[in-house]
Amino acid sequence: MDVLLSIKPKYVKSIIEGDKRYEFRKKIFKNREINRIYIYSSSPVKKIAGTFEIGGILEDHPCDLWDMVKEFAGIDNRDFFAYFEGKSQAFAIKIQNLREFSEPIDPYETMPGFVPPQSYCHMDGEKCLAAQR
Repeated sequence: MDVLLSIKPKYVKSIIEGDKRYEFRKKIFKNREINRIYIYSSSPVKKIAGTFEIGGILEDHPCDLWDMVKEFAGIDNRDFFAYFEGKSQAFAIKIQNLREFSEPIDPYETMPGFVPPQSYCHMDGEKCLAAQR
């Protein structure tokens, strides 16, 4: 099963450039059988930029997680801790086998009724199912 993740354009750029080797989440998908992530670059880009495989998921307190991944976080500690403010649990998805699309996909043209997920949605063929709100 595949998942579409909404990611801010500046972080998509950092992923593609290889600086950001982990994608951080406050919540993670319940189905741990997910193996591929589609990268949706949120507004103003609004396109699917590529895919990557999950190389593992780390789960810990934000302070401990930061200590584990800070060299490959692709974000500064101020943004990291602002994102996880007030949270006692944080997740880091390891990015593996990144594939950038030569032409980003416009989901509004290829997926009828597409609504970008706030966090993620499960992919079924060319449909984004159960968008998380």
